[in-house]
Amino acid sequence: MTTTSAEQNHAYILDAVRTPFGRFRGSLSHIRVDDLAAIPVRALAERNPAITHDGIDDVILGDANGAGEDNRNVARMAVLLAGLPVTTPASTVNRLCGSGAESIVLASRAIRAGEADLVIAGGVEGMSRAPHVLAPIDDRLPTRPELVPTTVGWRMVNPLFPAPWVASLGRSAELIAEELGIGRSAQDDWALRSHTLAATAWSEGFHDGGVVESVGLLRDECIRPDTSAAALAALSPAFSAGGSVTAGNSSPLSDGAAATLIVSGRRVAESGTKPLARILGSAVVGVDPARFALAPVDAVEKLLHRLGRTLDDIAVLEINEAFAAVVLACLHRLAPPATVQVNPNGGAIALGHPLGASAARALVDCAGAVRARGGGIGIMTACIGVGQGIAVAVEVDDE
Repeated sequence: MTTTSAEQNHAYILDAVRTPFGRFRGSLSHIRVDDLAAIPVRALAERNPAITHDGIDDVILGDANGAGEDNRNVARMAVLLAGLPVTTPASTVNRLCGSGAESIVLASRAIRAGEADLVIAGGVEGMSRAPHVLAPIDDRLPTRPELVPTTVGWRMVNPLFPAPWVASLGRSAELIAEELGIGRSAQDDWALRSHTLAATAWSEGFHDGGVVESVGLLRDECIRPDTSAAALAALSPAFSAGGSVTAGNSSPLSDGAAATLIVSGRRVAESGTKPLARILGSAVVGVDPARFALAPVDAVEKLLHRLGRTLDDIAVLEINEAFAAVVLACLHRLAPPATVQVNPNGGAIALGHPLGASAARALVDCAGAVRARGGGIGIMTACIGVGQGIAVAVEVDDE
């Protein structure tokens, strides 16, 4: 591949690897989080020696917790554990559920600015290994110290925040669904769709070459190909009595790590390899924390405006499935044309949602789905707790 001087400053996803996503306290739960992060980082370097031997400019990993074995810059720990040279720098970023995409965005910006040629970017979350922490103690002679779980959601909440802002994400999504008239059956139908499409994607080889075996686990562990509408309908509400959000139409707690090789056009030419996609741009937004479920709408619209595009120009829209209610609410507002494929290979409801890694996985899957259509533009978007949204656009050349 030859590149023009302008193309040399474009940012490309040259390669991507992830672990299978393991269910909560499942097959990956015995792996330290820093060791988990090292798995895809090591795999990327080992299978791309021709362009990584001269040095990796940076490693950026997303991580939403940071309270346990992922403390003190887990990206740097992953670099050292993966056997990369000690001269390889690394940083960890936290935009909660958008962290994996944020790392890729930061890498692409460094490349477009001419400050890097090759960056490994991705994310990790070991939700099974999130510790309990001791809340700060204000009393001089404490009598009842409090241990706080850090697996997911709010902890040690500031009393200055309004109650709706600190409600559980599931309950907040449920309220948006009620507002828009999205019922339980529609959410369960979407969950069933996710499991069905995810199982099909695996059986048809969609993930071949992109998932590396980890402690004997070969495939995503949360997929339930045998689930049914009846089984989903039998589940009780998870967040409020009489509510519509259940464990079945929500993404499961899970463990996993993902890494991508983000490179300049010059490095693409040197590799002699066709890139997976070019990163076109990104957008982040903030919204009322209680309405986080609709943040992807604003993020997608902001990104489309920035690119001078409309949804008619998009081949694939990948909406991270934190909850079926989130996806359905966003589709209700965005109303994409029928030509746009939405999560064609399933999503986080089936695959799992290791918070720091999910958005990186979703972006790579978006690019893969666009490639399967013969090329075009895809957008990945994710809702983010505490009221944010992120969207990233990729372009895949026509085959």
